Amino acid sequence: MSTAISNIRPDPDKVLVDIADYVTKYEIESAEAYDTARLCLMDTLGCGFEALSYPACTKLMGPIVPGTVVPNGAKVPGTSYQLDPVMAAFNIGAMIRWLDFNDTWLAAEWGHPSDNLGGILATADWLSRSRVAAGKQPLVMRDVLTGMIKAHEIQGVIALENSFNRVGLDHVVLVKVATTAVVANMIGCSFDEIVNAVSNAWIDGQSLRTYRHAPNAGSRKSWAAGDATSRGVRLALIALKGEMGYPSALTAKTWGFYDVLFKGEPFKFERPYGSYVMEHVLFKISFPAEFHAQTAVECAVALHTQVRDRIEDIRKVVITTHESAIRIIDKKGPLNNPADRDHCIQYMTAIGLMKGNLTAPDYEDDVADDPRIDALRAKMECVEDPAWTRDYLDPQKRSIANAIQVFFKDGTSTSKVGVEYPIGHRRRRKDGIPLLEAKFRTNLGRRFAAKQQNAILNVCSDARILEAMPVHEFVDLFAL
Repeated sequence: MSTAISNIRPDPDKVLVDIADYVTKYEIESAEAYDTARLCLMDTLGCGFEALSYPACTKLMGPIVPGTVVPNGAKVPGTSYQLDPVMAAFNIGAMIRWLDFNDTWLAAEWGHPSDNLGGILATADWLSRSRVAAGKQPLVMRDVLTGMIKAHEIQGVIALENSFNRVGLDHVVLVKVATTAVVANMIGCSFDEIVNAVSNAWIDGQSLRTYRHAPNAGSRKSWAAGDATSRGVRLALIALKGEMGYPSALTAKTWGFYDVLFKGEPFKFERPYGSYVMEHVLFKISFPAEFHAQTAVECAVALHTQVRDRIEDIRKVVITTHESAIRIIDKKGPLNNPADRDHCIQYMTAIGLMKGNLTAPDYEDDVADDPRIDALRAKMECVEDPAWTRDYLDPQKRSIANAIQVFFKDGTSTSKVGVEYPIGHRRRRKDGIPLLEAKFRTNLGRRFAAKQQNAILNVCSDARILEAMPVHEFVDLFAL
């Protein structure tokens, strides 16, 4: 005899309610969070401007139908495009992520919380232009910074204890969820409508990590976050129109997210939502490299002068690292494209040893064709240090440690050079900020004339001026 399944709708899952509570009620009081968000805004946009130098990225920019004009639409910084907020979110999100150079969050799940800026900035710009056209007050940039802090927090807090990569799902599911919640609140959704929107984000088909791993690594990893943040805007907009939600989207037996995609396990939470993630976020400052390899490249660069004239004499290179790095970027065999190379710790280490630096062009075919790179990669081995694996997950440390030692055919070797915390870590924030600001100035110089650069820098360097500026006026600073 079968047992009838109840068709009585349950109360919304606690995870949905907690997210809606946070975006509607929580007041951000942390000055550190706002100042870090300002730096994050600068760095994230700068990463996008560098990406606009690459045709592989720019071919995806613009409206989905060429020639589409959107009155009061959102502008895409660094371009001449003015689009609907969904497509603008895709554009901004794709250019931000293209070169793997924006901020990072590492825990049980990995990710890049500034990916959410695509949806947040596009929506805020569109709302501001629409409000001004209707004779109303626009949003100001403090609203954008608040949205960034909250999107970082949602994505990062869920990532602390819950590994989506271990079940084959890509971290951009968290971009979609965070963008949906923050944008839904921004556009005026009620509490229940925010719950509805977020429930739809969880029951969407989720991206597989296929495009990040051998033998399928490819350029989708560079636009997947743009796709996710734009989807978040879409789900928020239809929730505002009254589209229904699904209260047990996560917990429904058989058909919910937990049973279908998370091996039946509910999410675990280490801490409530606040401003922790923005305060502790990792900036990629020195190298456009997958973050687990940042300190490896730093070590390689430190060893460059000792090995640059002895590349042919190298017998072995030992990379001592942590479990997550081995799982995601320890890669042997052929590398097929730039997306493959910037997720290979051996490739990035080889470039650092040989050139004493690592830049975005180093992933292109003309550099990768140097036969010495693959010959050096073949001599490398990755070894896990269990203590570094523990420190990687320790909330008081969050280290991302690597060490390198080079052994030569004549029996000699370099010293073992190790770095536990990359320059973009909170523990090295004081040293990192001047370099982050220099990175931003360099990226502005790729796209804008000197007068325009100075106008942008004057606003971004003064928190008071930036936070009070209407969003559309800020975005207009970056128009071409």
